[in-house]
Amino acid sequence: MSPGPLVRVAFPAPAPFGQGPPPGGVALLTIDRPEALNAVSFALLAELVAALRALDADRACHCAVLTGAGSRAFAAGADIRELAGQTPESLRAGDDFERWDELRAIGLPIIAAVRGYALGGGCELAMACDLIVAGEDAQFGQPEIKLGVIPGAGGTQRLTRAIGKARAMELILTGRSISAREAAAAGLVNLVVPAEETLDRALQLAGQIAAMPPIAVRSAKAMINRAAETSLTDGLADERQAFFDLFATADKAEGMAAFAEKRAPTWQGR
Repeated sequence: MSPGPLVRVAFPAPAPFGQGPPPGGVALLTIDRPEALNAVSFALLAELVAALRALDADRACHCAVLTGAGSRAFAAGADIRELAGQTPESLRAGDDFERWDELRAIGLPIIAAVRGYALGGGCELAMACDLIVAGEDAQFGQPEIKLGVIPGAGGTQRLTRAIGKARAMELILTGRSISAREAAAAGLVNLVVPAEETLDRALQLAGQIAAMPPIAVRSAKAMINRAAETSLTDGLADERQAFFDLFATADKAEGMAAFAEKRAPTWQGR
C-alpha cells in the first residue's frame, strides 16, 4: 500500500475571470497510487467516499474534479491482488462494495478527468462521476470477463445506459477497450481534449458549473439521475416538484431579479 493518503484533496487557487481554471468552489481529488496504476483498492474507495462526503457537506464547495496521479492511468482497474482471495461469502459479509452505492448519494457534481487507462473498476469509477473529460490518450473498457468474472461495481448497468445495449454487450463480452474518441462517439465521454490539457479543461468545466446557483445545480443533477431510474411519468412528477421547490430559494429570487435588472447574479446558495 502507498504511504500516506491514497486520495489527495486540494482546492486550486481561483483565477481571474476568463484567464483559465478555475473560479472558487472547485475541489480537486487525485487518486494517488501511481505505482499500482491507481488501481481501486477497498482502502482507496473508502478514502474517496469519505473525502467526497466531506466536500458534499462543505457549502463552499460547488463542484469536484477527480483524476489519477501521473499520466498512465486514471485507474487501471480494481486491485486484483486484493480480490483474488475473496469468496462469495467474504464479499457479501464486508461493506466494501456498499461504498460504491454511497457514491450515488453525493449531491455535489463530480467530473472525471481521465488520462490513460480507465479499465474495469476504473471505468466504473469514471462512470460513477457525472461528466467525463478524456485526454486523447485515454482508454475505457470492462475487461473483467478475461478474469472469469463480470463487472461488479456498476459496469453492466451504467455502461448499458450510457452507450446502449448492443455496444455494451460487445465490450463487456469481449473485454475490448475503446479509445477516448470511440467513447465520445458512443456517448460515454463528454469531451475529448489533447492529453496534456485534460486536467485544465476539466477544471474549466468545473468552474463553469461552480459559477451556477448551487441548490439548482444539485437539484438538476438529482433529477437527471432520476431519469435513469424511474418511469417518465414518475420522473416528470419529481421534476415538477423540484422545480416548484426552487421557487422558495433566495437564489431563484436573485436570479430573476438580476435578469430583470440586466446584471450578473450573486448566488447565496440558499
